[in-house]
Amino acid sequence: MVEKKDDTIVGGYAEPIVTPHLHSTDNNGARPASGLQRDLKSRHMAMISIGGVLGTGLFLYTGDALVNGGPLGLLLGFIFMGSVCYSVMICLGEMVAFLPLPGGPIALAARYVDESLSFTMGWFYWYTWTIFFPSELSALAVLVNLWESSINNALWISIFLIVAVGINMLGAGAYGETEFWLATIKIIMITGLIILGVVISAGGGPSHDKIGFRYWRNPGPFVQYMDIPGSLGRFLGFWAVLTQAAFAYVGSEIVAIAAGEAKDPRRNIPRAIRNVYIRIILFYLGGTFVIGLTVPSNDPRLALNAGTALASPFVVAIQTAGIKVLPSIINAGLITSGLSGASSELYTSSRALHGLAVNGHAPAFFARVTSRGVPVIAIATCAIFGALAYMSLGSSAGVAFGYFAALGSAGGLLMWWAICFTHMRWESGARAQGIDRSSLPYHNPLNKYGIAGKYAMFFISLVLFFSGWSVFYTDSWDTGTFCTSYLPIILFPCMYIGHKLLRKTRLIRPEEMDFNVVIDDIE
Repeated sequence: MVEKKDDTIVGGYAEPIVTPHLHSTDNNGARPASGLQRDLKSRHMAMISIGGVLGTGLFLYTGDALVNGGPLGLLLGFIFMGSVCYSVMICLGEMVAFLPLPGGPIALAARYVDESLSFTMGWFYWYTWTIFFPSELSALAVLVNLWESSINNALWISIFLIVAVGINMLGAGAYGETEFWLATIKIIMITGLIILGVVISAGGGPSHDKIGFRYWRNPGPFVQYMDIPGSLGRFLGFWAVLTQAAFAYVGSEIVAIAAGEAKDPRRNIPRAIRNVYIRIILFYLGGTFVIGLTVPSNDPRLALNAGTALASPFVVAIQTAGIKVLPSIINAGLITSGLSGASSELYTSSRALHGLAVNGHAPAFFARVTSRGVPVIAIATCAIFGALAYMSLGSSAGVAFGYFAALGSAGGLLMWWAICFTHMRWESGARAQGIDRSSLPYHNPLNKYGIAGKYAMFFISLVLFFSGWSVFYTDSWDTGTFCTSYLPIILFPCMYIGHKLLRKTRLIRPEEMDFNVVIDDIE
């Protein structure tokens, strides 16, 4: 049983303890202290969990997903990946609410699995968000093109890069406050777009055209993916949506990374986790349903490789309905959303790099912080990779965005898999040491015996393995697609095994796991 005793939470037994990974600096090369300050308030965490990662994955990339899967394939793909996302989040919530360390799941992996998994997760988490950052910047360039296509996109990429860096350099409190208001704008906008979509479908637009489920009948609920006939082609269209849906959902775990800078994490983290289902059901499923109602899957304006903002299905629907001014207003909202996403991605990647340094897996200078707790070196290093967005200038920004999104999606899914595996080990350790789940700060009945985590692990493995199947289809080989689909899958086990062989680490046995937590370090 977990109880409070002598300022210590004791799991199974009581003895003097030292919380690992919360070390102070000394002259003998000890790991540096995290140095981060708990400046994120309850309202910051709540809004980050609901609207923090609402971005181009929903507002822009869903257009390409609609082209691949059709309206029903799009909706089913987001429902399926939404269930996987929620399963991952309740696994993460149970662990992080109990032990909210800087680095979140990265630090937990070292405590309940082994140092090799922590090393691999840390670098993969950094890689995933470092890749997402330029993808967001290139997507923002696509959106600005609706108003001004004559100016080189390098200018817009540079402006958004500077703004994102500026927000992060002001510290966690400034990031949280900025994200609070940007997320509020996003939530108001997506709610308005869903209502507007229903009105347009019912014939409430200027044209008074009652669309209803017309596009579900013609061109149809599914798409014959790559012109493959029959039920196989329709199923493969749905399968293609899964990776794209993963791109939209990955990032939900940002509240866990922010746990090290959250005030009263044992109260606020569970609240934030509970809000995740609101975002999944209301915004993602509501949004994709409305998109399928108001935009046909064969609309040529949805193609991301067209390189214009009209690839946003929401803008396409409004223009088709004949509403003149609103597309520009919505596009401004989409840009606000993208800026929020870019800021969050830089925040997350920099905290991942900082966490790696704190835990001894990266050079110690990345752990240095200012007197206000800002990891400036980590932020500046991650910001440099934003320059990858300039790759989109050589061709279509939409194509570059697609490649970045695929790379980030694969990395994010691997992180989800590792989080669920860590939870499986954590849950077995808690059982072995007689810890009562009901006494934990947060526990979900859907995850008894780790069922939700095992469900997520199985389907994540399936989605990853078949994510690049299309390159093996007759005369369909594409080197870029193959690399973005499978390179992360190959690198993850190689990094884990390589570190394990080099450092000779071993799995921590359930009865050896440390469930003792010093209260003063957390509250």
